[in-house]
Amino acid sequence: MKPSSSLQKRLGLGLTLGTTLLWLAATVGAWLVVQHELNEAFDSALEETAQRILPLAVLEISNRENPSEAQHVATLKMHKEYLTYLVRDAKGEILMQSHDANPKIFNQQPAEGFSTTKKYRLYGASALRETVFIEIAEPLEHRREAAREALLALLLPLLALIPISLLGTWLFVRISLRSVLAYRRAVETRGVGDLSPISGARLPAEIAPLAEAVNHLLERLRKALESERSFTANSAHELRTPLAATLAQIQRLHQEAPEGPLRVRAAKIENALRELARLSEKLMQLAKAEGGGLLSETPQDLIPLLAHVVDEWNNRSGHRIKLQLPNQTCVYSTIDPDAFGILLRNLIENALKYGAADQPIDVSLTEQAQLRVVNSGPAVPQSVLQHLTERFVRGHSEISGSGLGLAITKTIVQGVNARMKLFSPATGRKEGFEVCVWLPLA
Repeated sequence: MKPSSSLQKRLGLGLTLGTTLLWLAATVGAWLVVQHELNEAFDSALEETAQRILPLAVLEISNRENPSEAQHVATLKMHKEYLTYLVRDAKGEILMQSHDANPKIFNQQPAEGFSTTKKYRLYGASALRETVFIEIAEPLEHRREAAREALLALLLPLLALIPISLLGTWLFVRISLRSVLAYRRAVETRGVGDLSPISGARLPAEIAPLAEAVNHLLERLRKALESERSFTANSAHELRTPLAATLAQIQRLHQEAPEGPLRVRAAKIENALRELARLSEKLMQLAKAEGGGLLSETPQDLIPLLAHVVDEWNNRSGHRIKLQLPNQTCVYSTIDPDAFGILLRNLIENALKYGAADQPIDVSLTEQAQLRVVNSGPAVPQSVLQHLTERFVRGHSEISGSGLGLAITKTIVQGVNARMKLFSPATGRKEGFEVCVWLPLA
């Protein structure tokens, strides 16, 4: 499945890219306008220069002893001329020129008005009834350089605008999506068993209907699960009394019956009723694990709870359980004591039932609230191991059991936001089975 992209990232990049493209379009438009205005200004400067120089040139030529002799106008200070000019007669003979003028760049015959060559922009004017002409040339590179500098002046702010625009857009989008991000965090941090409505306050109008629909769906799901849990718990509870009464009658019948088929049949019925009673108890535990109340309002010390449950099972199993506690005196967790007791009892019962009868069961708790229950025996195949936490799945079909112990444990672990992992063979061994649970620390 293709990972979804961030709306904040898409909006930030999209708005920044859009702003940049608009700025570039505006820059190009402004540059075209500036280039047009620059050409008009330079043309006007050429025309004004010609109109100012031509009368002075005519006066200078008229006062010469030999008017037809060409004359270079001396410069007061050496400099690069952007504007060069020629003063010629109607035949094209040069009468006067600027000190840096190159006759090859001008037209062969003088003419009035504007003209353009590959490298120069020219302007010509005449005086004395078109007997004296002046032509002024300006390099086009000069105009291009001015246009480039104008374009650079427009583009340079864009280099600073892009990161500023990106940062500003990102902040604006983040602030605008603050309610959406809060809604997302509320959904992400919600526990597996928490089906209460999610607050959708201050959500945008486009997302508010979605949040309302999610709350309606959660409400329907909560009612359906509550109905299922209530049915399971009530059924298991209601079965207790008739099962206990029937079991007592069967036990009495078993004692009063003479040796023979009747006593054997009574013993089988008694075992079946005991299994049914254990299944009823497991169903009640499963109903509690799937319901609320798995977390305690105040942190609980796990060490005395663990020691009490282990002592209880040691008295039943002939002290087969070895308990290892951390060096520190207290390990506080947010798990509910009853939920912890159900989890621990199921793990120990599972280890005693499926472990080697002549080997001890190792139960340990670390300072980081890591609970380990390890039993000896043949290793469980990986194909079976990954399905052991499913309901009504057992590792050895020849051993009696309901197949709900690890399923109840997994449900409690998910309900308290803890982690559980199964190992077979056990860590550091060549055989055995290990359940490791990382409980939530206070």
